[in-house]
Amino acid sequence: MSDAKIRLYVDHPLGAGQSVPLSREQAHYLFGVMRLGIGAAVLLFNGRDGEWRAEVVEAGKRGGVLACAAQTRELQMPPDLWLLFAPIKKARTDFIVEKAAEMGARRIVPVQTEFTNAGRVQRDRLQAHAIEAAEQCGGTYVPEVAEMARLDRVLADLGDRQLMFCDEALAGAEDTSALRDKPGPWAILIGPEGGFSDKERARLNGLDAAHAVSLGPRILRADTAAVAAMTVWQQQLGDWQ
Repeated sequence: MSDAKIRLYVDHPLGAGQSVPLSREQAHYLFGVMRLGIGAAVLLFNGRDGEWRAEVVEAGKRGGVLACAAQTRELQMPPDLWLLFAPIKKARTDFIVEKAAEMGARRIVPVQTEFTNAGRVQRDRLQAHAIEAAEQCGGTYVPEVAEMARLDRVLADLGDRQLMFCDEALAGAEDTSALRDKPGPWAILIGPEGGFSDKERARLNGLDAAHAVSLGPRILRADTAAVAAMTVWQQQLGDWQ
């Protein structure tokens, strides 16, 4: 079996000797775009069974079959971290989802705030971006992209989860090292381009589990802020330590 250079997410059980049918789109990618043939090796993962080395046993224009040979990596779960963000322009929202998947978010939740510009999001498209990011970065888990929900409803569903609230009004004023004293499940909240309203900021500051932080001396764009916030959290509490 040749070296596997392609990783593919499949929604199918994986295990020794398991046959994995391919969709028409997957078959087109493997056999039409990447020019793989019978006997070629592919790395598969499904977010549950780890990563498996598989071999092409059937190849066609409209479908195909792979056969699992051996597990190459066990399932590696990311930290229990949710990224909550207010959607912005399409390409930049895609960027946020992709980077959140690469950087180890377990769940990605678009939120509707008072100043959110995007009226709706295409969840299926964003989930596809999360899958592509996991394929490219070597992850064995794909974060769920939730439907967009109002900020008040999302906050009510956090339970005992700690919340890192990135407040542009605090630029340069807050020390994030204090986060280390709060272990447990977390969420990061990134606001819209127009910032949080006074009402939203007051509610967030009134939550016992919310921790307002600064991301440095400059106010960051929303997509930059998402990457910066996840970097800070991963270094303080996540699996980058």
